[in-house]
Amino acid sequence: MIRGRTGGRRSRTSGGDDMPARLGPRDVLKVGGAGLRARPLRVFLSALGIAIGIAAMIGVVGISTSSRAQLQAVLDQLGTNLLTVGPGQDFFGSDAQLPKESVGMIARIPDVLSASATGKVSDAKVYRNDHVPGGESGGISVQATRLDLPGTIGLRMAAGNWLNAGTSRYPAVVLGSDAAERLGVGQPNQQVWLGKQWFTVVGILSPNGLAPELDAAALVGWEVAQDRLGFDGHPTTVYTRVEKEAIDSVQATLAEAANPEAPSEIKVSRPSDALAAEQATDQAFTGLLLGLGGVALLVGGVGVANTMVISVLERRAEIGLRRSLGATRGQIRLQFLTESQMLAALGGIGGVSLGIVVTAVYALSQGWPTVVPPWAMAGGIGATLVIGGIAGLYPAIRAARLSPTEALATP
Repeated sequence: MIRGRTGGRRSRTSGGDDMPARLGPRDVLKVGGAGLRARPLRVFLSALGIAIGIAAMIGVVGISTSSRAQLQAVLDQLGTNLLTVGPGQDFFGSDAQLPKESVGMIARIPDVLSASATGKVSDAKVYRNDHVPGGESGGISVQATRLDLPGTIGLRMAAGNWLNAGTSRYPAVVLGSDAAERLGVGQPNQQVWLGKQWFTVVGILSPNGLAPELDAAALVGWEVAQDRLGFDGHPTTVYTRVEKEAIDSVQATLAEAANPEAPSEIKVSRPSDALAAEQATDQAFTGLLLGLGGVALLVGGVGVANTMVISVLERRAEIGLRRSLGATRGQIRLQFLTESQMLAALGGIGGVSLGIVVTAVYALSQGWPTVVPPWAMAGGIGATLVIGGIAGLYPAIRAARLSPTEALATP
């Protein structure tokens, strides 16, 4: 056995030819990393292109997954067994009405756990004070409400208290979260100008995902709405909580129970379905953003390929020297493929880390749980290795084809 000048071992065959030693994994990484360490700025800029593409994809997937986790948490908290009943249109296309007895009739359906209602007070507007012009109501609706509404929907108070048997008969109001913000009311025991008279704010609701229409509403007692605001007593929306196993069967009978004389004039919906539809829309938008992230990743791959081509051109003398000292074409190809994949992997690791940070920052700002699927992180790293291999294939083949004399003769 004799040693070559490269430090690798050669073995003398019976024919007198030298057989170059194989490069071990550590040697391959050392040789591939040497080219990256020699040009740190170029490596950084090339890896940055990969990192931006991976970060965009990880961020999109992470934010979408965090949003779904938040939706699932909301549904777990509020339940998916809430149904709403509202008036549709009659035969002539006019707005129909729910009968005054509809709440009681719905409550008597088997498998209905509870039923409550709100009724829109059409002629009443609410303002911060009596000096605000009439056209500046801020889009806040006034709703008469039954006392058992929080238990049926799952309403929570952000401040103050819900209406009770006493306050529901007097000018007291509970504001939805958006309504309170628009009116500039941050605490209870303030007064607002409602229906051309003063009402005292006794509570402010927290946002509710299953009944977002209540966020921009001012809720008053059923009796005071009839006595002071001209409310006709017809419910506008009946909220119904049912047994989970009987959702479909109850949903099929609600219209007939609410208005036996004209069930076709009744609309029945499931709020959780609307949330799921919104989530499906978000998923379609997520697909678009993933496509844009893929384009950014492709651009990063082109940048890696360009860097490797330039590296081959600049290192022809090095390639020639290694070939003259016994390196095979396969070892040269392996060197540049390894260098390309290490470059892409650096960008991939940086992109995954950046994507996780972006997801965490956005999720925290929205009050969501931070969720980044492991498959997305593993897929990001895997994608960069594939891109690195593809991007480095041509430069590696080109480098391997250089003959020692041609490479060493290049100025």
